[in-house]
Amino acid sequence: MKNNDDLTDKQKKFIEEYLVDMNGTRAYRVAYPSVKKNETAAALASRLLTNDKVKKAIEPILASMSSDRMATATEVMEYLTSVMRGDSTAEVVVVEGLGDGCSEARRFKKAPDEKERLRAAELLGKRFGLFKDKVEVSGIEAEQSKLDNLISQLGAGDDS
Repeated sequence: MKNNDDLTDKQKKFIEEYLVDMNGTRAYRVAYPSVKKNETAAALASRLLTNDKVKKAIEPILASMSSDRMATATEVMEYLTSVMRGDSTAEVVVVEGLGDGCSEARRFKKAPDEKERLRAAELLGKRFGLFKDKVEVSGIEAEQSKLDNLISQLGAGDDS
């Protein structure tokens, strides 16, 4: 945290702890150990997070964290595509009995099974709007015509 000389040491400690796991209550209790109750710490952490100086210190760090740690939409789509096609592999551990109460763990590479591939295909299909239900609306015109006839009949009956 550079250029945060206007923050107190406790505020700096709070920010440092908050950025670990985004838990304001825990961060507040670490920075302000005299606070013993979680309810009090939660309320005061919430208040501290609305402080302009604290927000200005946290925001750029969160922005850089999210850009470094978050998957992009392209990465997600490429991953789902590789799972759907069966190109992706996962390492699984299989324990095999050797007899006499002994066993051995072996590692295998495993391609996605049919259920995992289907789920990836569903997610991709939803993303591209492939599964939208098409609703037939041709009956509306016929109903509108019937309503128009009824209205005209009612209107004709008023003239007598």
